[in-house]
Amino acid sequence: MDSSLNAGRRARELRRVAEERVDVLVVGLGATGAGAALEAASRGLSVAAVDAHDLAFGTSRWSSKMIHGGLRYLARGQVGIAHESAVERGILLRTTAPHLVKAHPYVLPLTPAVSPRQAALVMAGYRLGDGLRAAARTPRRLLPGPTRLTAARTRTLAPVLAADGLRGALLSWDGRLLDDARLVVALARTAAAHGARVLTRCRALRLSDDGALVRDELTGEEFTLRARAVINATGVWAATLDPQVKLRPSRGTHLVLAPGTLPGLIAGLHLPIPGETNRFALVLPQRDGRIHVGLTDEPVDGPVPDVPEAPEEDVRALLKVLNGVLEVPVTREAVAGAYAGLRPLLAADGGTADLSRRHAVLSDGGIVTVVGGKLTTYRRMAEDAVDRAVASRNLRAGRSRTRKLPLVGAGPQPDGAPPRLAERYGSEALAVQALVKEHPEEVGLGITKGELLWSVLHEGALDEGDLLDRRTRIGLVRRDRDEALPAARDVLDRAART
Repeated sequence: MDSSLNAGRRARELRRVAEERVDVLVVGLGATGAGAALEAASRGLSVAAVDAHDLAFGTSRWSSKMIHGGLRYLARGQVGIAHESAVERGILLRTTAPHLVKAHPYVLPLTPAVSPRQAALVMAGYRLGDGLRAAARTPRRLLPGPTRLTAARTRTLAPVLAADGLRGALLSWDGRLLDDARLVVALARTAAAHGARVLTRCRALRLSDDGALVRDELTGEEFTLRARAVINATGVWAATLDPQVKLRPSRGTHLVLAPGTLPGLIAGLHLPIPGETNRFALVLPQRDGRIHVGLTDEPVDGPVPDVPEAPEEDVRALLKVLNGVLEVPVTREAVAGAYAGLRPLLAADGGTADLSRRHAVLSDGGIVTVVGGKLTTYRRMAEDAVDRAVASRNLRAGRSRTRKLPLVGAGPQPDGAPPRLAERYGSEALAVQALVKEHPEEVGLGITKGELLWSVLHEGALDEGDLLDRRTRIGLVRRDRDEALPAARDVLDRAART
């Protein structure tokens, strides 16, 4: 079946789901929800998957884009979670999304603030992490091992670091996504190719053992979507549909620095946070030239907003950590944008940094809720949720196939495709290039109208926000978004006329 998602397909499938009863209804189309839709559909179940907004509208697009091997959990003695992370990282690197997930180097500068003992402990942790890589059977050619660098070599990778007192650095490698939202789009399209009905702008108002009351947010029409089992994968909003869920959301803020702010930075940076144990700030160079700096871990009380704000105190705190290692400090004016995501952590005593990142699958009758976890282990979370749904409702389903199921774009990479398109679209790069040749006008960050049109025709983009904030990340900086808005509207108008 065709993997393309667009307005026409949405309209057709909305009509169909109102008339049928599916095996599984998935609510929420972040990484876990889209992963659950793929998991269920690839096992032969009929699936409908809905989201009140868009693909990757919530927490999944606000991550650090790390696909990590669980080293931080190993440091806390959470060996099971660490091993699970390393296994899932290997699956993404080797099989399911090698076009989107690559190894990336990270430098931990050995400044006067990092004692020799602390450096030795961190390196021991890196070596244990390399042991996790080996246990997960991820080849070293995909993920090199750690090493120690001289001060001179450190400054070739990160010339922005202050030279005074720099003893060198510890170099480690981990998995990295080009774009977290693009992973979700690939999951949703792969699920659609296996027959799942993927429906954005459809809000689940109320869940029941045999389906949900759903409202089409584009028309206001309400209808009952009947299902034998329901999976609530709405993340930090799960409690609004399942009162038994008790979450303690944690805010993770990132800064977005404009291209050229940290010239010459090749590797990512791990920066120890003063006064904290086993917590590091991240400095993450992006392919578009921007630099992301993150991330905080602050508890959040009260109602959960659709789009969290990044408070000024988080901006100041991250700048303070960053500027502690730089030759030339970054000023507040150099921060071009900021974003915040909310982690759906299970409630427990203690601070959010101490809460387990292990996921949980809760069930009550025909409703299965999956919460907790992290982006790296979305596939395992989805598998566990579908397993529970199958068992609780005695559904006839095949075995899980998603460990070996490549996502859209993960096929053989085409010769002759521009590297930037190959990184974003994988095996579809030449098809995208054909549209780019027809519509070569740049809209920002090197992205063209042709790529926006591809997102409308094949990736389910319905409005300007879908195009600028999720299919691309132009919208992370307000000025860039404003400049690209006319082009996005023109593309949408052009697609509507065809």
